[in-house]
Amino acid sequence: MKHSMWILLVVTIFLSVFITGCPKKTPPPPPPPIETPPEPQIEEPVVEPEPEPVLELRTVFFDYDKYNIRSDQQARLTDNAEQLRQFSDVSVMLEGHCDDRGTNEYNMALGAKRSNAIRNFLSEYGIAATRVQTKSYGEERPVCSQSEESCWGRNRRVEFFVIE
Repeated sequence: MKHSMWILLVVTIFLSVFITGCPKKTPPPPPPPIETPPEPQIEEPVVEPEPEPVLELRTVFFDYDKYNIRSDQQARLTDNAEQLRQFSDVSVMLEGHCDDRGTNEYNMALGAKRSNAIRNFLSEYGIAATRVQTKSYGEERPVCSQSEESCWGRNRRVEFFVIE
């Protein structure tokens, strides 16, 4: 019987080992998952509203004792006319100015001729005469008061003012 106990014990151990198996090696950890880049987000472009157009009429300058439009002022005057086309509800006052050489009466007349020359240009460009008024200040409103050519040149001008 002793012998059968031993056999039973050996068979029990054998069966328990056979059923449960030998201790297994731990498997290596699985490789980390491959990170795929996220789908690119298609962003709608931000559409900025168109800026409101701005009316920026610039002063036109003249030669001494002249009222014809200088060639170097043509582009400036054309730009002013284009803006007035764009702002079709705007009317302007053209103010003619002179330097302080000559009599007051002469300079008043010359300032008027300068502002009328600009009005005629605008009219030929298609700006209605009803939108344009003229005025002469002659030498009364200088922007510079020194007695030298660079200063006199700044005073020989027609300025554009929007009429409200």
